[in-house]
Amino acid sequence: MRYMGVLKADKDTEAGVLPDEKFLSAMGAFFEEGVKAGVILSGEGLQPSSRGARVRYSGSKRTVIDGPFAETKELIAGYAILQFTSKAEAIEWTKRFVQVDAPGRLGAESECETRPFFELEDFPVDPAEKPDGWRQLEQRLRDGGGRAGN
Repeated sequence: MRYMGVLKADKDTEAGVLPDEKFLSAMGAFFEEGVKAGVILSGEGLQPSSRGARVRYSGSKRTVIDGPFAETKELIAGYAILQFTSKAEAIEWTKRFVQVDAPGRLGAESECETRPFFELEDFPVDPAEKPDGWRQLEQRLRDGGGRAGN
């Protein structure tokens, strides 16, 4: 079962404070272990929200809002795409991740949310589905025939 791990931003990540060598080495070792174990599929850190934008859609109006964004607790500093056999396994790896993240980066706190993705099997088959419809397209994309779901 695929999961997404979302690392919450804080004042330092929003200020663009880069991690030191000790932290990068510890996080690199953690990711290497996760990749070898087959649980970490990908992951990246994000630049501060000041480098980004939001697009809001309401009715027929689209509004672009440039960062930075005020509510740090609602922002993310990074993500990982993960593969686990159970929620319990996801939680155990997430606990290990925040142990590496908090002391290494800030010496304070770290918060990471983990949630499963919807998989194709989660959607009941509709008898009205077309043979080469959305389900087959989604599977092709997940199999590497496109960028979505990889």
